[in-house]
Amino acid sequence: MAGALEGVRILDLTHMLSGPYASMILADLGAETIKVEPLKGEGTRRLLATDPKHSLDGMGAYFLTLNRNKKSVAIDLKNERGRALFYRLVGVSDIVISNFTPGVPERLGIDYRSLAAVNPRIIACTVTGFGSSGPGHRRPAFDQVAQATGGGMSITGTDRRNPIRAGIPIGDLGGGMFGVMGVLAALYEREQSGRGQEVDISMLDGQISMLNYMATMHFLSGENPHPIGNAHFVHVPYGTFECADGFIVIAVITDNFWQNLKQVIGCDDLDKPEYDRQPGRWHDREFINRRLNEILSQDSCADWLERLEAQRIPCAPVNSFEQALSDPQVLHRNMVVELQHPSGQRTRGPGNPVKLSRTAGETFDAAPTLGQHTDEVLRSCLAMDAAETGQLRSDGVIG
Repeated sequence: MAGALEGVRILDLTHMLSGPYASMILADLGAETIKVEPLKGEGTRRLLATDPKHSLDGMGAYFLTLNRNKKSVAIDLKNERGRALFYRLVGVSDIVISNFTPGVPERLGIDYRSLAAVNPRIIACTVTGFGSSGPGHRRPAFDQVAQATGGGMSITGTDRRNPIRAGIPIGDLGGGMFGVMGVLAALYEREQSGRGQEVDISMLDGQISMLNYMATMHFLSGENPHPIGNAHFVHVPYGTFECADGFIVIAVITDNFWQNLKQVIGCDDLDKPEYDRQPGRWHDREFINRRLNEILSQDSCADWLERLEAQRIPCAPVNSFEQALSDPQVLHRNMVVELQHPSGQRTRGPGNPVKLSRTAGETFDAAPTLGQHTDEVLRSCLAMDAAETGQLRSDGVIG
């Protein structure tokens, strides 16, 4: 079954995580995604490549995951003839995605203005730390820089003196996700106008956006929120609780859930009239949380989860990776899929979270070796024959 983006061609100039994650999602959705790499390969190829625990036949976990469903073409963009060849590909493509440091696309002649001169319908998406304009836009940035600058680290953890980044690299991944949204919006608009445009994605912008209602709370109160661990600033009990063999979370966000929880717990000193409403629970939150921990520690996670779920109380185990990636719901949703190496060796990785009802075909082709599809792409896209590609390869223009 064809993917939703079949017929869309992407030239992928990305590296590391934010940009490759964006192009991976688009490739998973069916876009023909051509990874244009330097003759020595983009740097992410080398990450974990020699780590025996986290690589497959010389290809590290980063590259195996982020570059599935893509084709690799090796072109020297610093070479005038290589750049001319790239422009020809731009002329028959829909999207160019990059996440270079600001200033690099202009030096290489692959910025939006240059690309639009070749193909006015081209959509050029750039994912950078701070965007393409502003007093700090040229600053280098990686995931933790975006998390720190965006304010999220100041509310993560348990106290003000020890700010903690999110365990998942949400600075990078957030930039990639907003990149996908921007590209799809520009594709839709192009259907109306016939013209492409630049999609300017800042990882910092993404972090600020995800502050969401908490930013509005700050403007209303004038106060800076502080870390409260896994607790909530309104709901009680809400957080992580220790059982005999691990941890679970309980989220009592309505008074009705509290009534159900009391039936499950069966604890007289928690059955007080003042606790039947949120203000009373909030006032005695430390006592309530302490007593719940004492009670829950007497039985296993599975036992408590069964009882809590029977009363439809929001709860969950705090899963390890092994537990999360073997969860029946996760497996049912095809969120663990087979990843291949071009040699035929296989491992597993996360699937595509975007599920469509009519164009739901999901395939996960192997991440490519360097330049694996150079001749194929130049033949199919530009009608070049073996003699032409052979000469370009001899001249060091392609690999």
